Amino acid sequence: MLTHSSGLARGWHAVFVACLLALAGCNPRMYDEVPALHDAKRAEVSGSWIGYDRTNVVFWPDGKADIRLLDGQEWDFDDRWRLSGTGTWKLTDKRTGWNDGQHVQLTLTSRTTVATRVPEPNEPPDPSADRPQTPKTYTWTFELRRDDKEALKLYFFFGDPDSRSTYILQRGEP
Repeated sequence: MLTHSSGLARGWHAVFVACLLALAGCNPRMYDEVPALHDAKRAEVSGSWIGYDRTNVVFWPDGKADIRLLDGQEWDFDDRWRLSGTGTWKLTDKRTGWNDGQHVQLTLTSRTTVATRVPEPNEPPDPSADRPQTPKTYTWTFELRRDDKEALKLYFFFGDPDSRSTYILQRGEP
């Protein structure tokens, strides 16, 4: 009858547990390719788009934009600022985002208002003294995708981009 385990067995057990714990914290899709869209037209982007908590962006056909309460993308989202103002936009094929497809680049050139998003219950409070200064100008890069009805959606990643949390803008009512 065996009353103890060998050191080798304990070692393999420790390695297995360490690997399991490491994998448990990973998003299995974090390194998947971001879908690329190549058939979007400027006319599809032009118009009013709505998003989280009263976000509204109007892409005018002449390349100008009105921005209301748009959060920062990727790590900037964690600073909780929300920007409003005017700017410019363009639909581009240049690789600027997370894939080799088309993107919408939106640049805030004239900031009119800054708001602060209320922290979620699971977010740590962030003392305003430690918060970085809110930008006066800012550029967002939106990825593009289509839903099951072929309607265009604009989105960017927020927080840690590897988490693939998406901030989505959908076509507003005409």
